[in-house]
Amino acid sequence: MGQAVSGARLRERRRLAAYVACCTAAALTLCLAAVHGLSSAEIRGLGPAFWLITALVLLGELRPVVASGAYDPEGVTLSAGFLFAVMFLWGLWPTVLVQLLAMALGESLRRKPAWKVVFNSSQHVLSLSVAWAVARLLGLDGSPSHPLVMSASDLSVMVLAWTCYFFANLAFVAVALSIRNGTTFWQELIDDIGYYAVTTFPVLVLSPVVVVVAMTVWQLIPLLLLPLFLVYKTASISRDKEYAALHDGLTGLANRKLLTETTDDALVEAAQAGRPIAFCLLDLDSFKEINDTLGHQTGDRLLEIVGTRLANSVRPGDVVARLGGDEFAVLLTSVSDVADTMDAANRLRAVIAEPFHLDGMLLQVDTSVGVSLFPEHGDAVPQLLRLADVAMYQAKREHTGVELYNPARDVHTLDRLGLLGELRRAIDQGELEMHYQPKVSLPGREVVGVEALVRWRHPERGLLFPDEFLDLAEQSGLMRPFTQEVLAQSLSRAAQWWHQGTPLQVSVNVNIRDLTDVGFVEGIRDLLAAHRLPASALQLEITERLLMADPGRMSQALEALGRLGVDLSLDDFGTGYSSLVHLKRLPVSEIKVDRSFVNRMTRDADDAAIVRSIVELGQAFGLRVVAEGVEDEATWQALDELGCDLVQGWLVSRALDGDDLLPWLLRFSSLLEPPPFDAEEQVAGAGSR
Repeated sequence: MGQAVSGARLRERRRLAAYVACCTAAALTLCLAAVHGLSSAEIRGLGPAFWLITALVLLGELRPVVASGAYDPEGVTLSAGFLFAVMFLWGLWPTVLVQLLAMALGESLRRKPAWKVVFNSSQHVLSLSVAWAVARLLGLDGSPSHPLVMSASDLSVMVLAWTCYFFANLAFVAVALSIRNGTTFWQELIDDIGYYAVTTFPVLVLSPVVVVVAMTVWQLIPLLLLPLFLVYKTASISRDKEYAALHDGLTGLANRKLLTETTDDALVEAAQAGRPIAFCLLDLDSFKEINDTLGHQTGDRLLEIVGTRLANSVRPGDVVARLGGDEFAVLLTSVSDVADTMDAANRLRAVIAEPFHLDGMLLQVDTSVGVSLFPEHGDAVPQLLRLADVAMYQAKREHTGVELYNPARDVHTLDRLGLLGELRRAIDQGELEMHYQPKVSLPGREVVGVEALVRWRHPERGLLFPDEFLDLAEQSGLMRPFTQEVLAQSLSRAAQWWHQGTPLQVSVNVNIRDLTDVGFVEGIRDLLAAHRLPASALQLEITERLLMADPGRMSQALEALGRLGVDLSLDDFGTGYSSLVHLKRLPVSEIKVDRSFVNRMTRDADDAAIVRSIVELGQAFGLRVVAEGVEDEATWQALDELGCDLVQGWLVSRALDGDDLLPWLLRFSSLLEPPPFDAEEQVAGAGSR
């Protein structure tokens, strides 16, 4: 396949080279014919008017008018109007020589490849020759010895000559582009014909004015510099307005409009090439605090530096934009897969994480990045932007830094929005139910407590597990009534057990919104009193990541719970990089080793070392250590040898309905074999609630 593509490109290059050679040969022949028999008398016959106009030709070629940097970055040269004046007044050979000089000088200064300089010069010679032939055929035949004396009837011939030049120019270029791009001649000829018509003919209209001035009062030719200056000034103002409309005023980066236009084009190219592109949305995590503390001037300077860093860290073809405030977007046009995209997103985040030196201070700024992919997540700019925004807020909420869009966690999809409305009903109508997974002590194989795991008995979808609805509660205003329902059911069931002579401690998972709720601790106090339970009947599990989200606020809430006498457990330990100082200061009595380490500890030496270290750390701090996800005897034995305190997992039991737990306890005398595989329960694992 690669050899076939290389062979096709080689054939295209050979065809293009042959075409350029033919145009060059034809132009060279015309030049030789034009200057054949040229005498010194004719050269001397060219008066000061010719040299003044030649100077304007060179100026027009060297200083193109760029009115639209986005559409035509090279701009439009004004030399054509003066060249036609030379041709109408003095014939072909002066025109050809002036054109070759101006083109060679202008193209070379723009550092174009040699073959492009040769081709552009040649096709202009050929196009001018076509116009000259038409004008001469219709009686417009000036020469150095007999310059044209223009009359009103000559205007129609001039218009026809301009038109022939315009289409000849387009045709010569269209042939070259069709060979290089593998398109048809007509596609290239029609493409942008309107733009070049409105930029070329107004320049050519200048030629009759130059002819009249040159043949009457040639000393007035320098006055043409004034309208030329006004043209350049107008173009400059237009270009500045266009730039301001497409770029951010503070950072100079692309704004939302330019990003949208660029992404639209990139999506078309990516669809044709069958390759992905990625969209990254970045938001500075602590920018408001910096702005409020250090002032807007420092905040603006920080944004400028962030923009510069991002622009300098992307690859050619990528686009960096500022969407407003402290929000930036990066279009990645050359990613190969998800892994490559996430690597690029993490590099962008790392670039911003480097310290900033501002006003004599050293600032550290964290960033949350959301990523969406074309075509996996969407095929339109607004959709990709929205999905990247969803992922970015997920990264900000969970303090993960970078997140790829996950439809299952998007509360705003139609299906999820419908489920959200049903979740409100489920809380009100008692469709939530609690299942309980036993926690067993390793030394005595005694059931000392249970973890409460929430399920939703959906009337149509059946039993739903937390990963299908918990995000909905967390991202909406349902977290408070949701947690109240979970606590109420769990403590109600615990009260039944305690009053029947089975004092099991029930563990309930809570999140950051629960702990920062003003009435949370008081509500727990009321529930315990209502069910006549001691505080030791309840244990609250918090994740290590939640603890690190805001240690100050979390410590206040946890200390209040500690004073109440509620036991606290640190869940998923080993995955959140919590500080030992926080672990020492907070009233935590238990840490739970994350199941990802426990599951692999008998097969992976690194995971075994991590589990051993956590167990030893817990013992050093006087904390109970619970291992989650114990599913085989080998893991049980390894944990027993390490001195782990408690285990829970499928080897002991799956999560049980509240009515089934006491009968199971009566049958429990020694460690049971794992129950038959249940796909529905396996998906749940030990879900977050």
